Amino acid sequence: MSDQTRLSVFKTYKLYVGGKFPRSESGRVYEVSDSKGKWLANAPLSSRKDARDAVVAARKAFGGWAGATAYNRGQILYRVAEMLEGRRDQFVREVADAEGLSKSKAAVVVDAAIDRWVWYAGWTDKIAQVVGGANPVAGPYFNLSTPEPTGVVTVVAPQDSSFLGLVSVIAPVIATGNTAVVIASEKAPLPALSLGEVLATSDLPGGVVNILSGKAAEMGPHLAAHQDVNAIDLTGADTDLARDLEIAAADNLKRVLRPRTEDFAESPGTDRMTAFLETKTVWHPTGSLGASGSSY
Repeated sequence: MSDQTRLSVFKTYKLYVGGKFPRSESGRVYEVSDSKGKWLANAPLSSRKDARDAVVAARKAFGGWAGATAYNRGQILYRVAEMLEGRRDQFVREVADAEGLSKSKAAVVVDAAIDRWVWYAGWTDKIAQVVGGANPVAGPYFNLSTPEPTGVVTVVAPQDSSFLGLVSVIAPVIATGNTAVVIASEKAPLPALSLGEVLATSDLPGGVVNILSGKAAEMGPHLAAHQDVNAIDLTGADTDLARDLEIAAADNLKRVLRPRTEDFAESPGTDRMTAFLETKTVWHPTGSLGASGSSY
C-alpha cells in the first residue's frame, strides 16, 4: 500500500421522503456545525416543494399503515430498535457532536432512544384497550368505541434533543397508525437524517415517516395550512412560530399538540399516542326488545 495519507469519504446527508433519499429539489444546502463551531456536514435545506412531496408520500402510505394489524406495527417498531442497536456507535458519535455531549453521555441518550422504540412497540396492540371498549347504554344495544388514527401528522421535532426527543415524538405518532412528515432540528439535523437510513431498512413501508431538514419557519406554515395534513405537533416550535402555525392549522380543523416543557429522559405516558387518535363508536342491537327479555 502507498504511504500517502488516505482522504476520508465524507457522508452526503439526504432527505428521507417516500422511502427514498432525495436531495432537496431546490439544490440548497446549509452548513451544520458541532457545539464548538466545527463543520460537520452540509444538510439539505428543504423547500416548500419538498414539504408537499412529503405530504403526498405520507397520504399514499396512510391507508396501508393504518390498515396493518397493531401487532404488525409493533413488530416493525421493534425492528427499528434492532437496527439502531447495530448502528449504535454511529449514533453515539452523531449525538455527541450534535448536542455537545461526551461519548458516555451520548451513549446514555442513544440507549434511551433505542429503548423508547421498544416501549412504543409494546403499546401498539394495547392502546385500543386503554382508550376503547364497551360503553354502558340505556337500551337494547351493544355500544363499542374503538380508536382510529387521525391521518397525516406534521411533527416539528425538538430543537435541542436531536435524537431522544426526535424518537419520542415520531414513535407514538406511527405506533397508532398515523403517518408523519417530520421537520428535524434545524441546528442538529444529522441524527434525524441518519434515522431515515435505519427506517428504510426496518420493514417500515415507504412514506410512513418522511424526514425533512431545514428551517421550520420556512416549511411549517405551508404544512400547517396544507389541506391534506390532519394534525400538527408543535413540540419544536418557538412561541411565535407555534402561534402562527396553530392559526394556520385552524383552516381545516387540524388537531394541534401545543409545545410544552418536557424531559424526554423520563418514561413517557400514553398522551402522545392518544393525541392523534379519533374515536369511532358503533351501535348494534342486542336482540332484546324489552325489559321482559323477549327477542325477535
